[in-house]
Amino acid sequence: MSEDVAEKVPDNPDVDYEIGQDNIQIFGLDIHNPVFAVSGGIIVLFVIYAMLFSTHAEHMLGDLRPWITSTFDWVFMGAGNIFVLFCLFLLVSPWGRIRLGGPDAVPDYGYGGWFAMLFAAGMGIGLMFFGVLEPMYHFQNPPLGVDPADTQRAVAAGMAGTIFHWGLHPWAIYAVVALALAFFTFNRGLPLTIRSAFYPLLGNRVWGWPGDLIDILAVFATLFGLATSLGLGAQQAGAGLNYLFDTPEGVLTQVVLIIGITTVALISVMRGLDGGVKRLSEINMVLALVLLIFVIAVGGALEVFTGFFGAAAAYAREIVPLSNPIGREDTDFMHGWTTFYWAWWISWSPFVGMFIARVSRGRTVREFVTCVLLVPTVVSILWMTAFGGTAVRQYLNTGYEGVAKTVSDYTPELSLFAMLEALPLTAVTSFIGIVLVIVFFVTSSDSGSLVIDTITAGGKLDAPVAQRVFWCTFEGLVAIALLVGGGLASLQAAAITTGLPFAIVLLILTFSVALGLRNELREQKAGTAPTQT
Repeated sequence: MSEDVAEKVPDNPDVDYEIGQDNIQIFGLDIHNPVFAVSGGIIVLFVIYAMLFSTHAEHMLGDLRPWITSTFDWVFMGAGNIFVLFCLFLLVSPWGRIRLGGPDAVPDYGYGGWFAMLFAAGMGIGLMFFGVLEPMYHFQNPPLGVDPADTQRAVAAGMAGTIFHWGLHPWAIYAVVALALAFFTFNRGLPLTIRSAFYPLLGNRVWGWPGDLIDILAVFATLFGLATSLGLGAQQAGAGLNYLFDTPEGVLTQVVLIIGITTVALISVMRGLDGGVKRLSEINMVLALVLLIFVIAVGGALEVFTGFFGAAAAYAREIVPLSNPIGREDTDFMHGWTTFYWAWWISWSPFVGMFIARVSRGRTVREFVTCVLLVPTVVSILWMTAFGGTAVRQYLNTGYEGVAKTVSDYTPELSLFAMLEALPLTAVTSFIGIVLVIVFFVTSSDSGSLVIDTITAGGKLDAPVAQRVFWCTFEGLVAIALLVGGGLASLQAAAITTGLPFAIVLLILTFSVALGLRNELREQKAGTAPTQT
């Protein structure tokens, strides 16, 4: 988004706060005191600890994940359900008529560019990493007590379980946070930070220590959620390079990849949102579309589209039992997959939500929720059906066990390349897959640094570039620290640990958004809403 966003927020005389008033200028930086110092200092200390005491960090993070997922599963799953219900309510509520930015606001981006940035930031690396693996894994280990020997039911349950993790629930989490940020920034004239969404509840106290705490938690959640994705991307890119070019495998290769890709992300950061993220996102959307069309065409178009409707029906049929945390016997599925995903999405939500908010001015609430919630869900179903469904059909129809072996050998980073190996043009499509992972990596790192910088600059959108460089660098360093300190298990544990407290924050935020939308509609009817400058 262009740097004149600050000129597009309304003048709200009820708010006794000027964006950046608590900032300090030092060493050429423009940072919020104390959000930048506290969050940056703790993250620097964590990187030093994880690097110097990697064995201890591995054990600590390894113990945290199972304890949190088994103890607080009801918190994550209950929160996810509330977010979905709230979004569905907004689709039919009179609040859906409210336009982000005021009645006369127009969108800053067309649908094409908007969807590209939304989807690339939302879950690009995740779809590449899990798109083939998860349908096969859940087919072999179906949720809800389905017998794996019952092939037809196992396929349906496996696909329903997969889509459950990539459908309405994650995008509802993103939508709630993005709507809160966009509404309170573009309609109420508040800074583009998480604390602003709590103004209806806290009033001007939101500019004091309660708001500082909220923003610091948002920084931690964002950075560790991003580091999880970047670590997954490095593992998959490293596996792909080994598969194609026989490069060395292992943590060292992954660390080199993170350093190299973070360097590219730094260049993109310096170019800004329009010159960097937007262009890269559009390139990646084209590449992703090419790969998707190829897999559909050679994997069996009729089977893919038939499977699409079958998977959507299975998802609709099983979404309620999959959403219920009570009395479940498939605890491995619920704790090992669902609880992790919900924590991961929640930890990602400040990053994705703020990024979506910055590019969504001019949309009505109903249009916003429809596009952010429903459209990506449909695309996710198609992606999983094409990639994961093809892998399952390869196994059932031809006996090809390449993908199944990546499940049994616990090498999830190879699943995509194993599926492509059984299709024509393997080298070309695998290379495209590697490029997709790398560019998704760059856009996530770039977007994340912009978002964290906005929070730690007190909502300023034109903070010095050096601050974005700092956060982009430390996103890479945290990912390296987690890989060194335990690999995939540590990455997942970090996302879950930071996602837990932020789940509570988001539940309160949802209530605050409801209050804000209700008041906005009343003021618009009375003609007293803040006016656009």
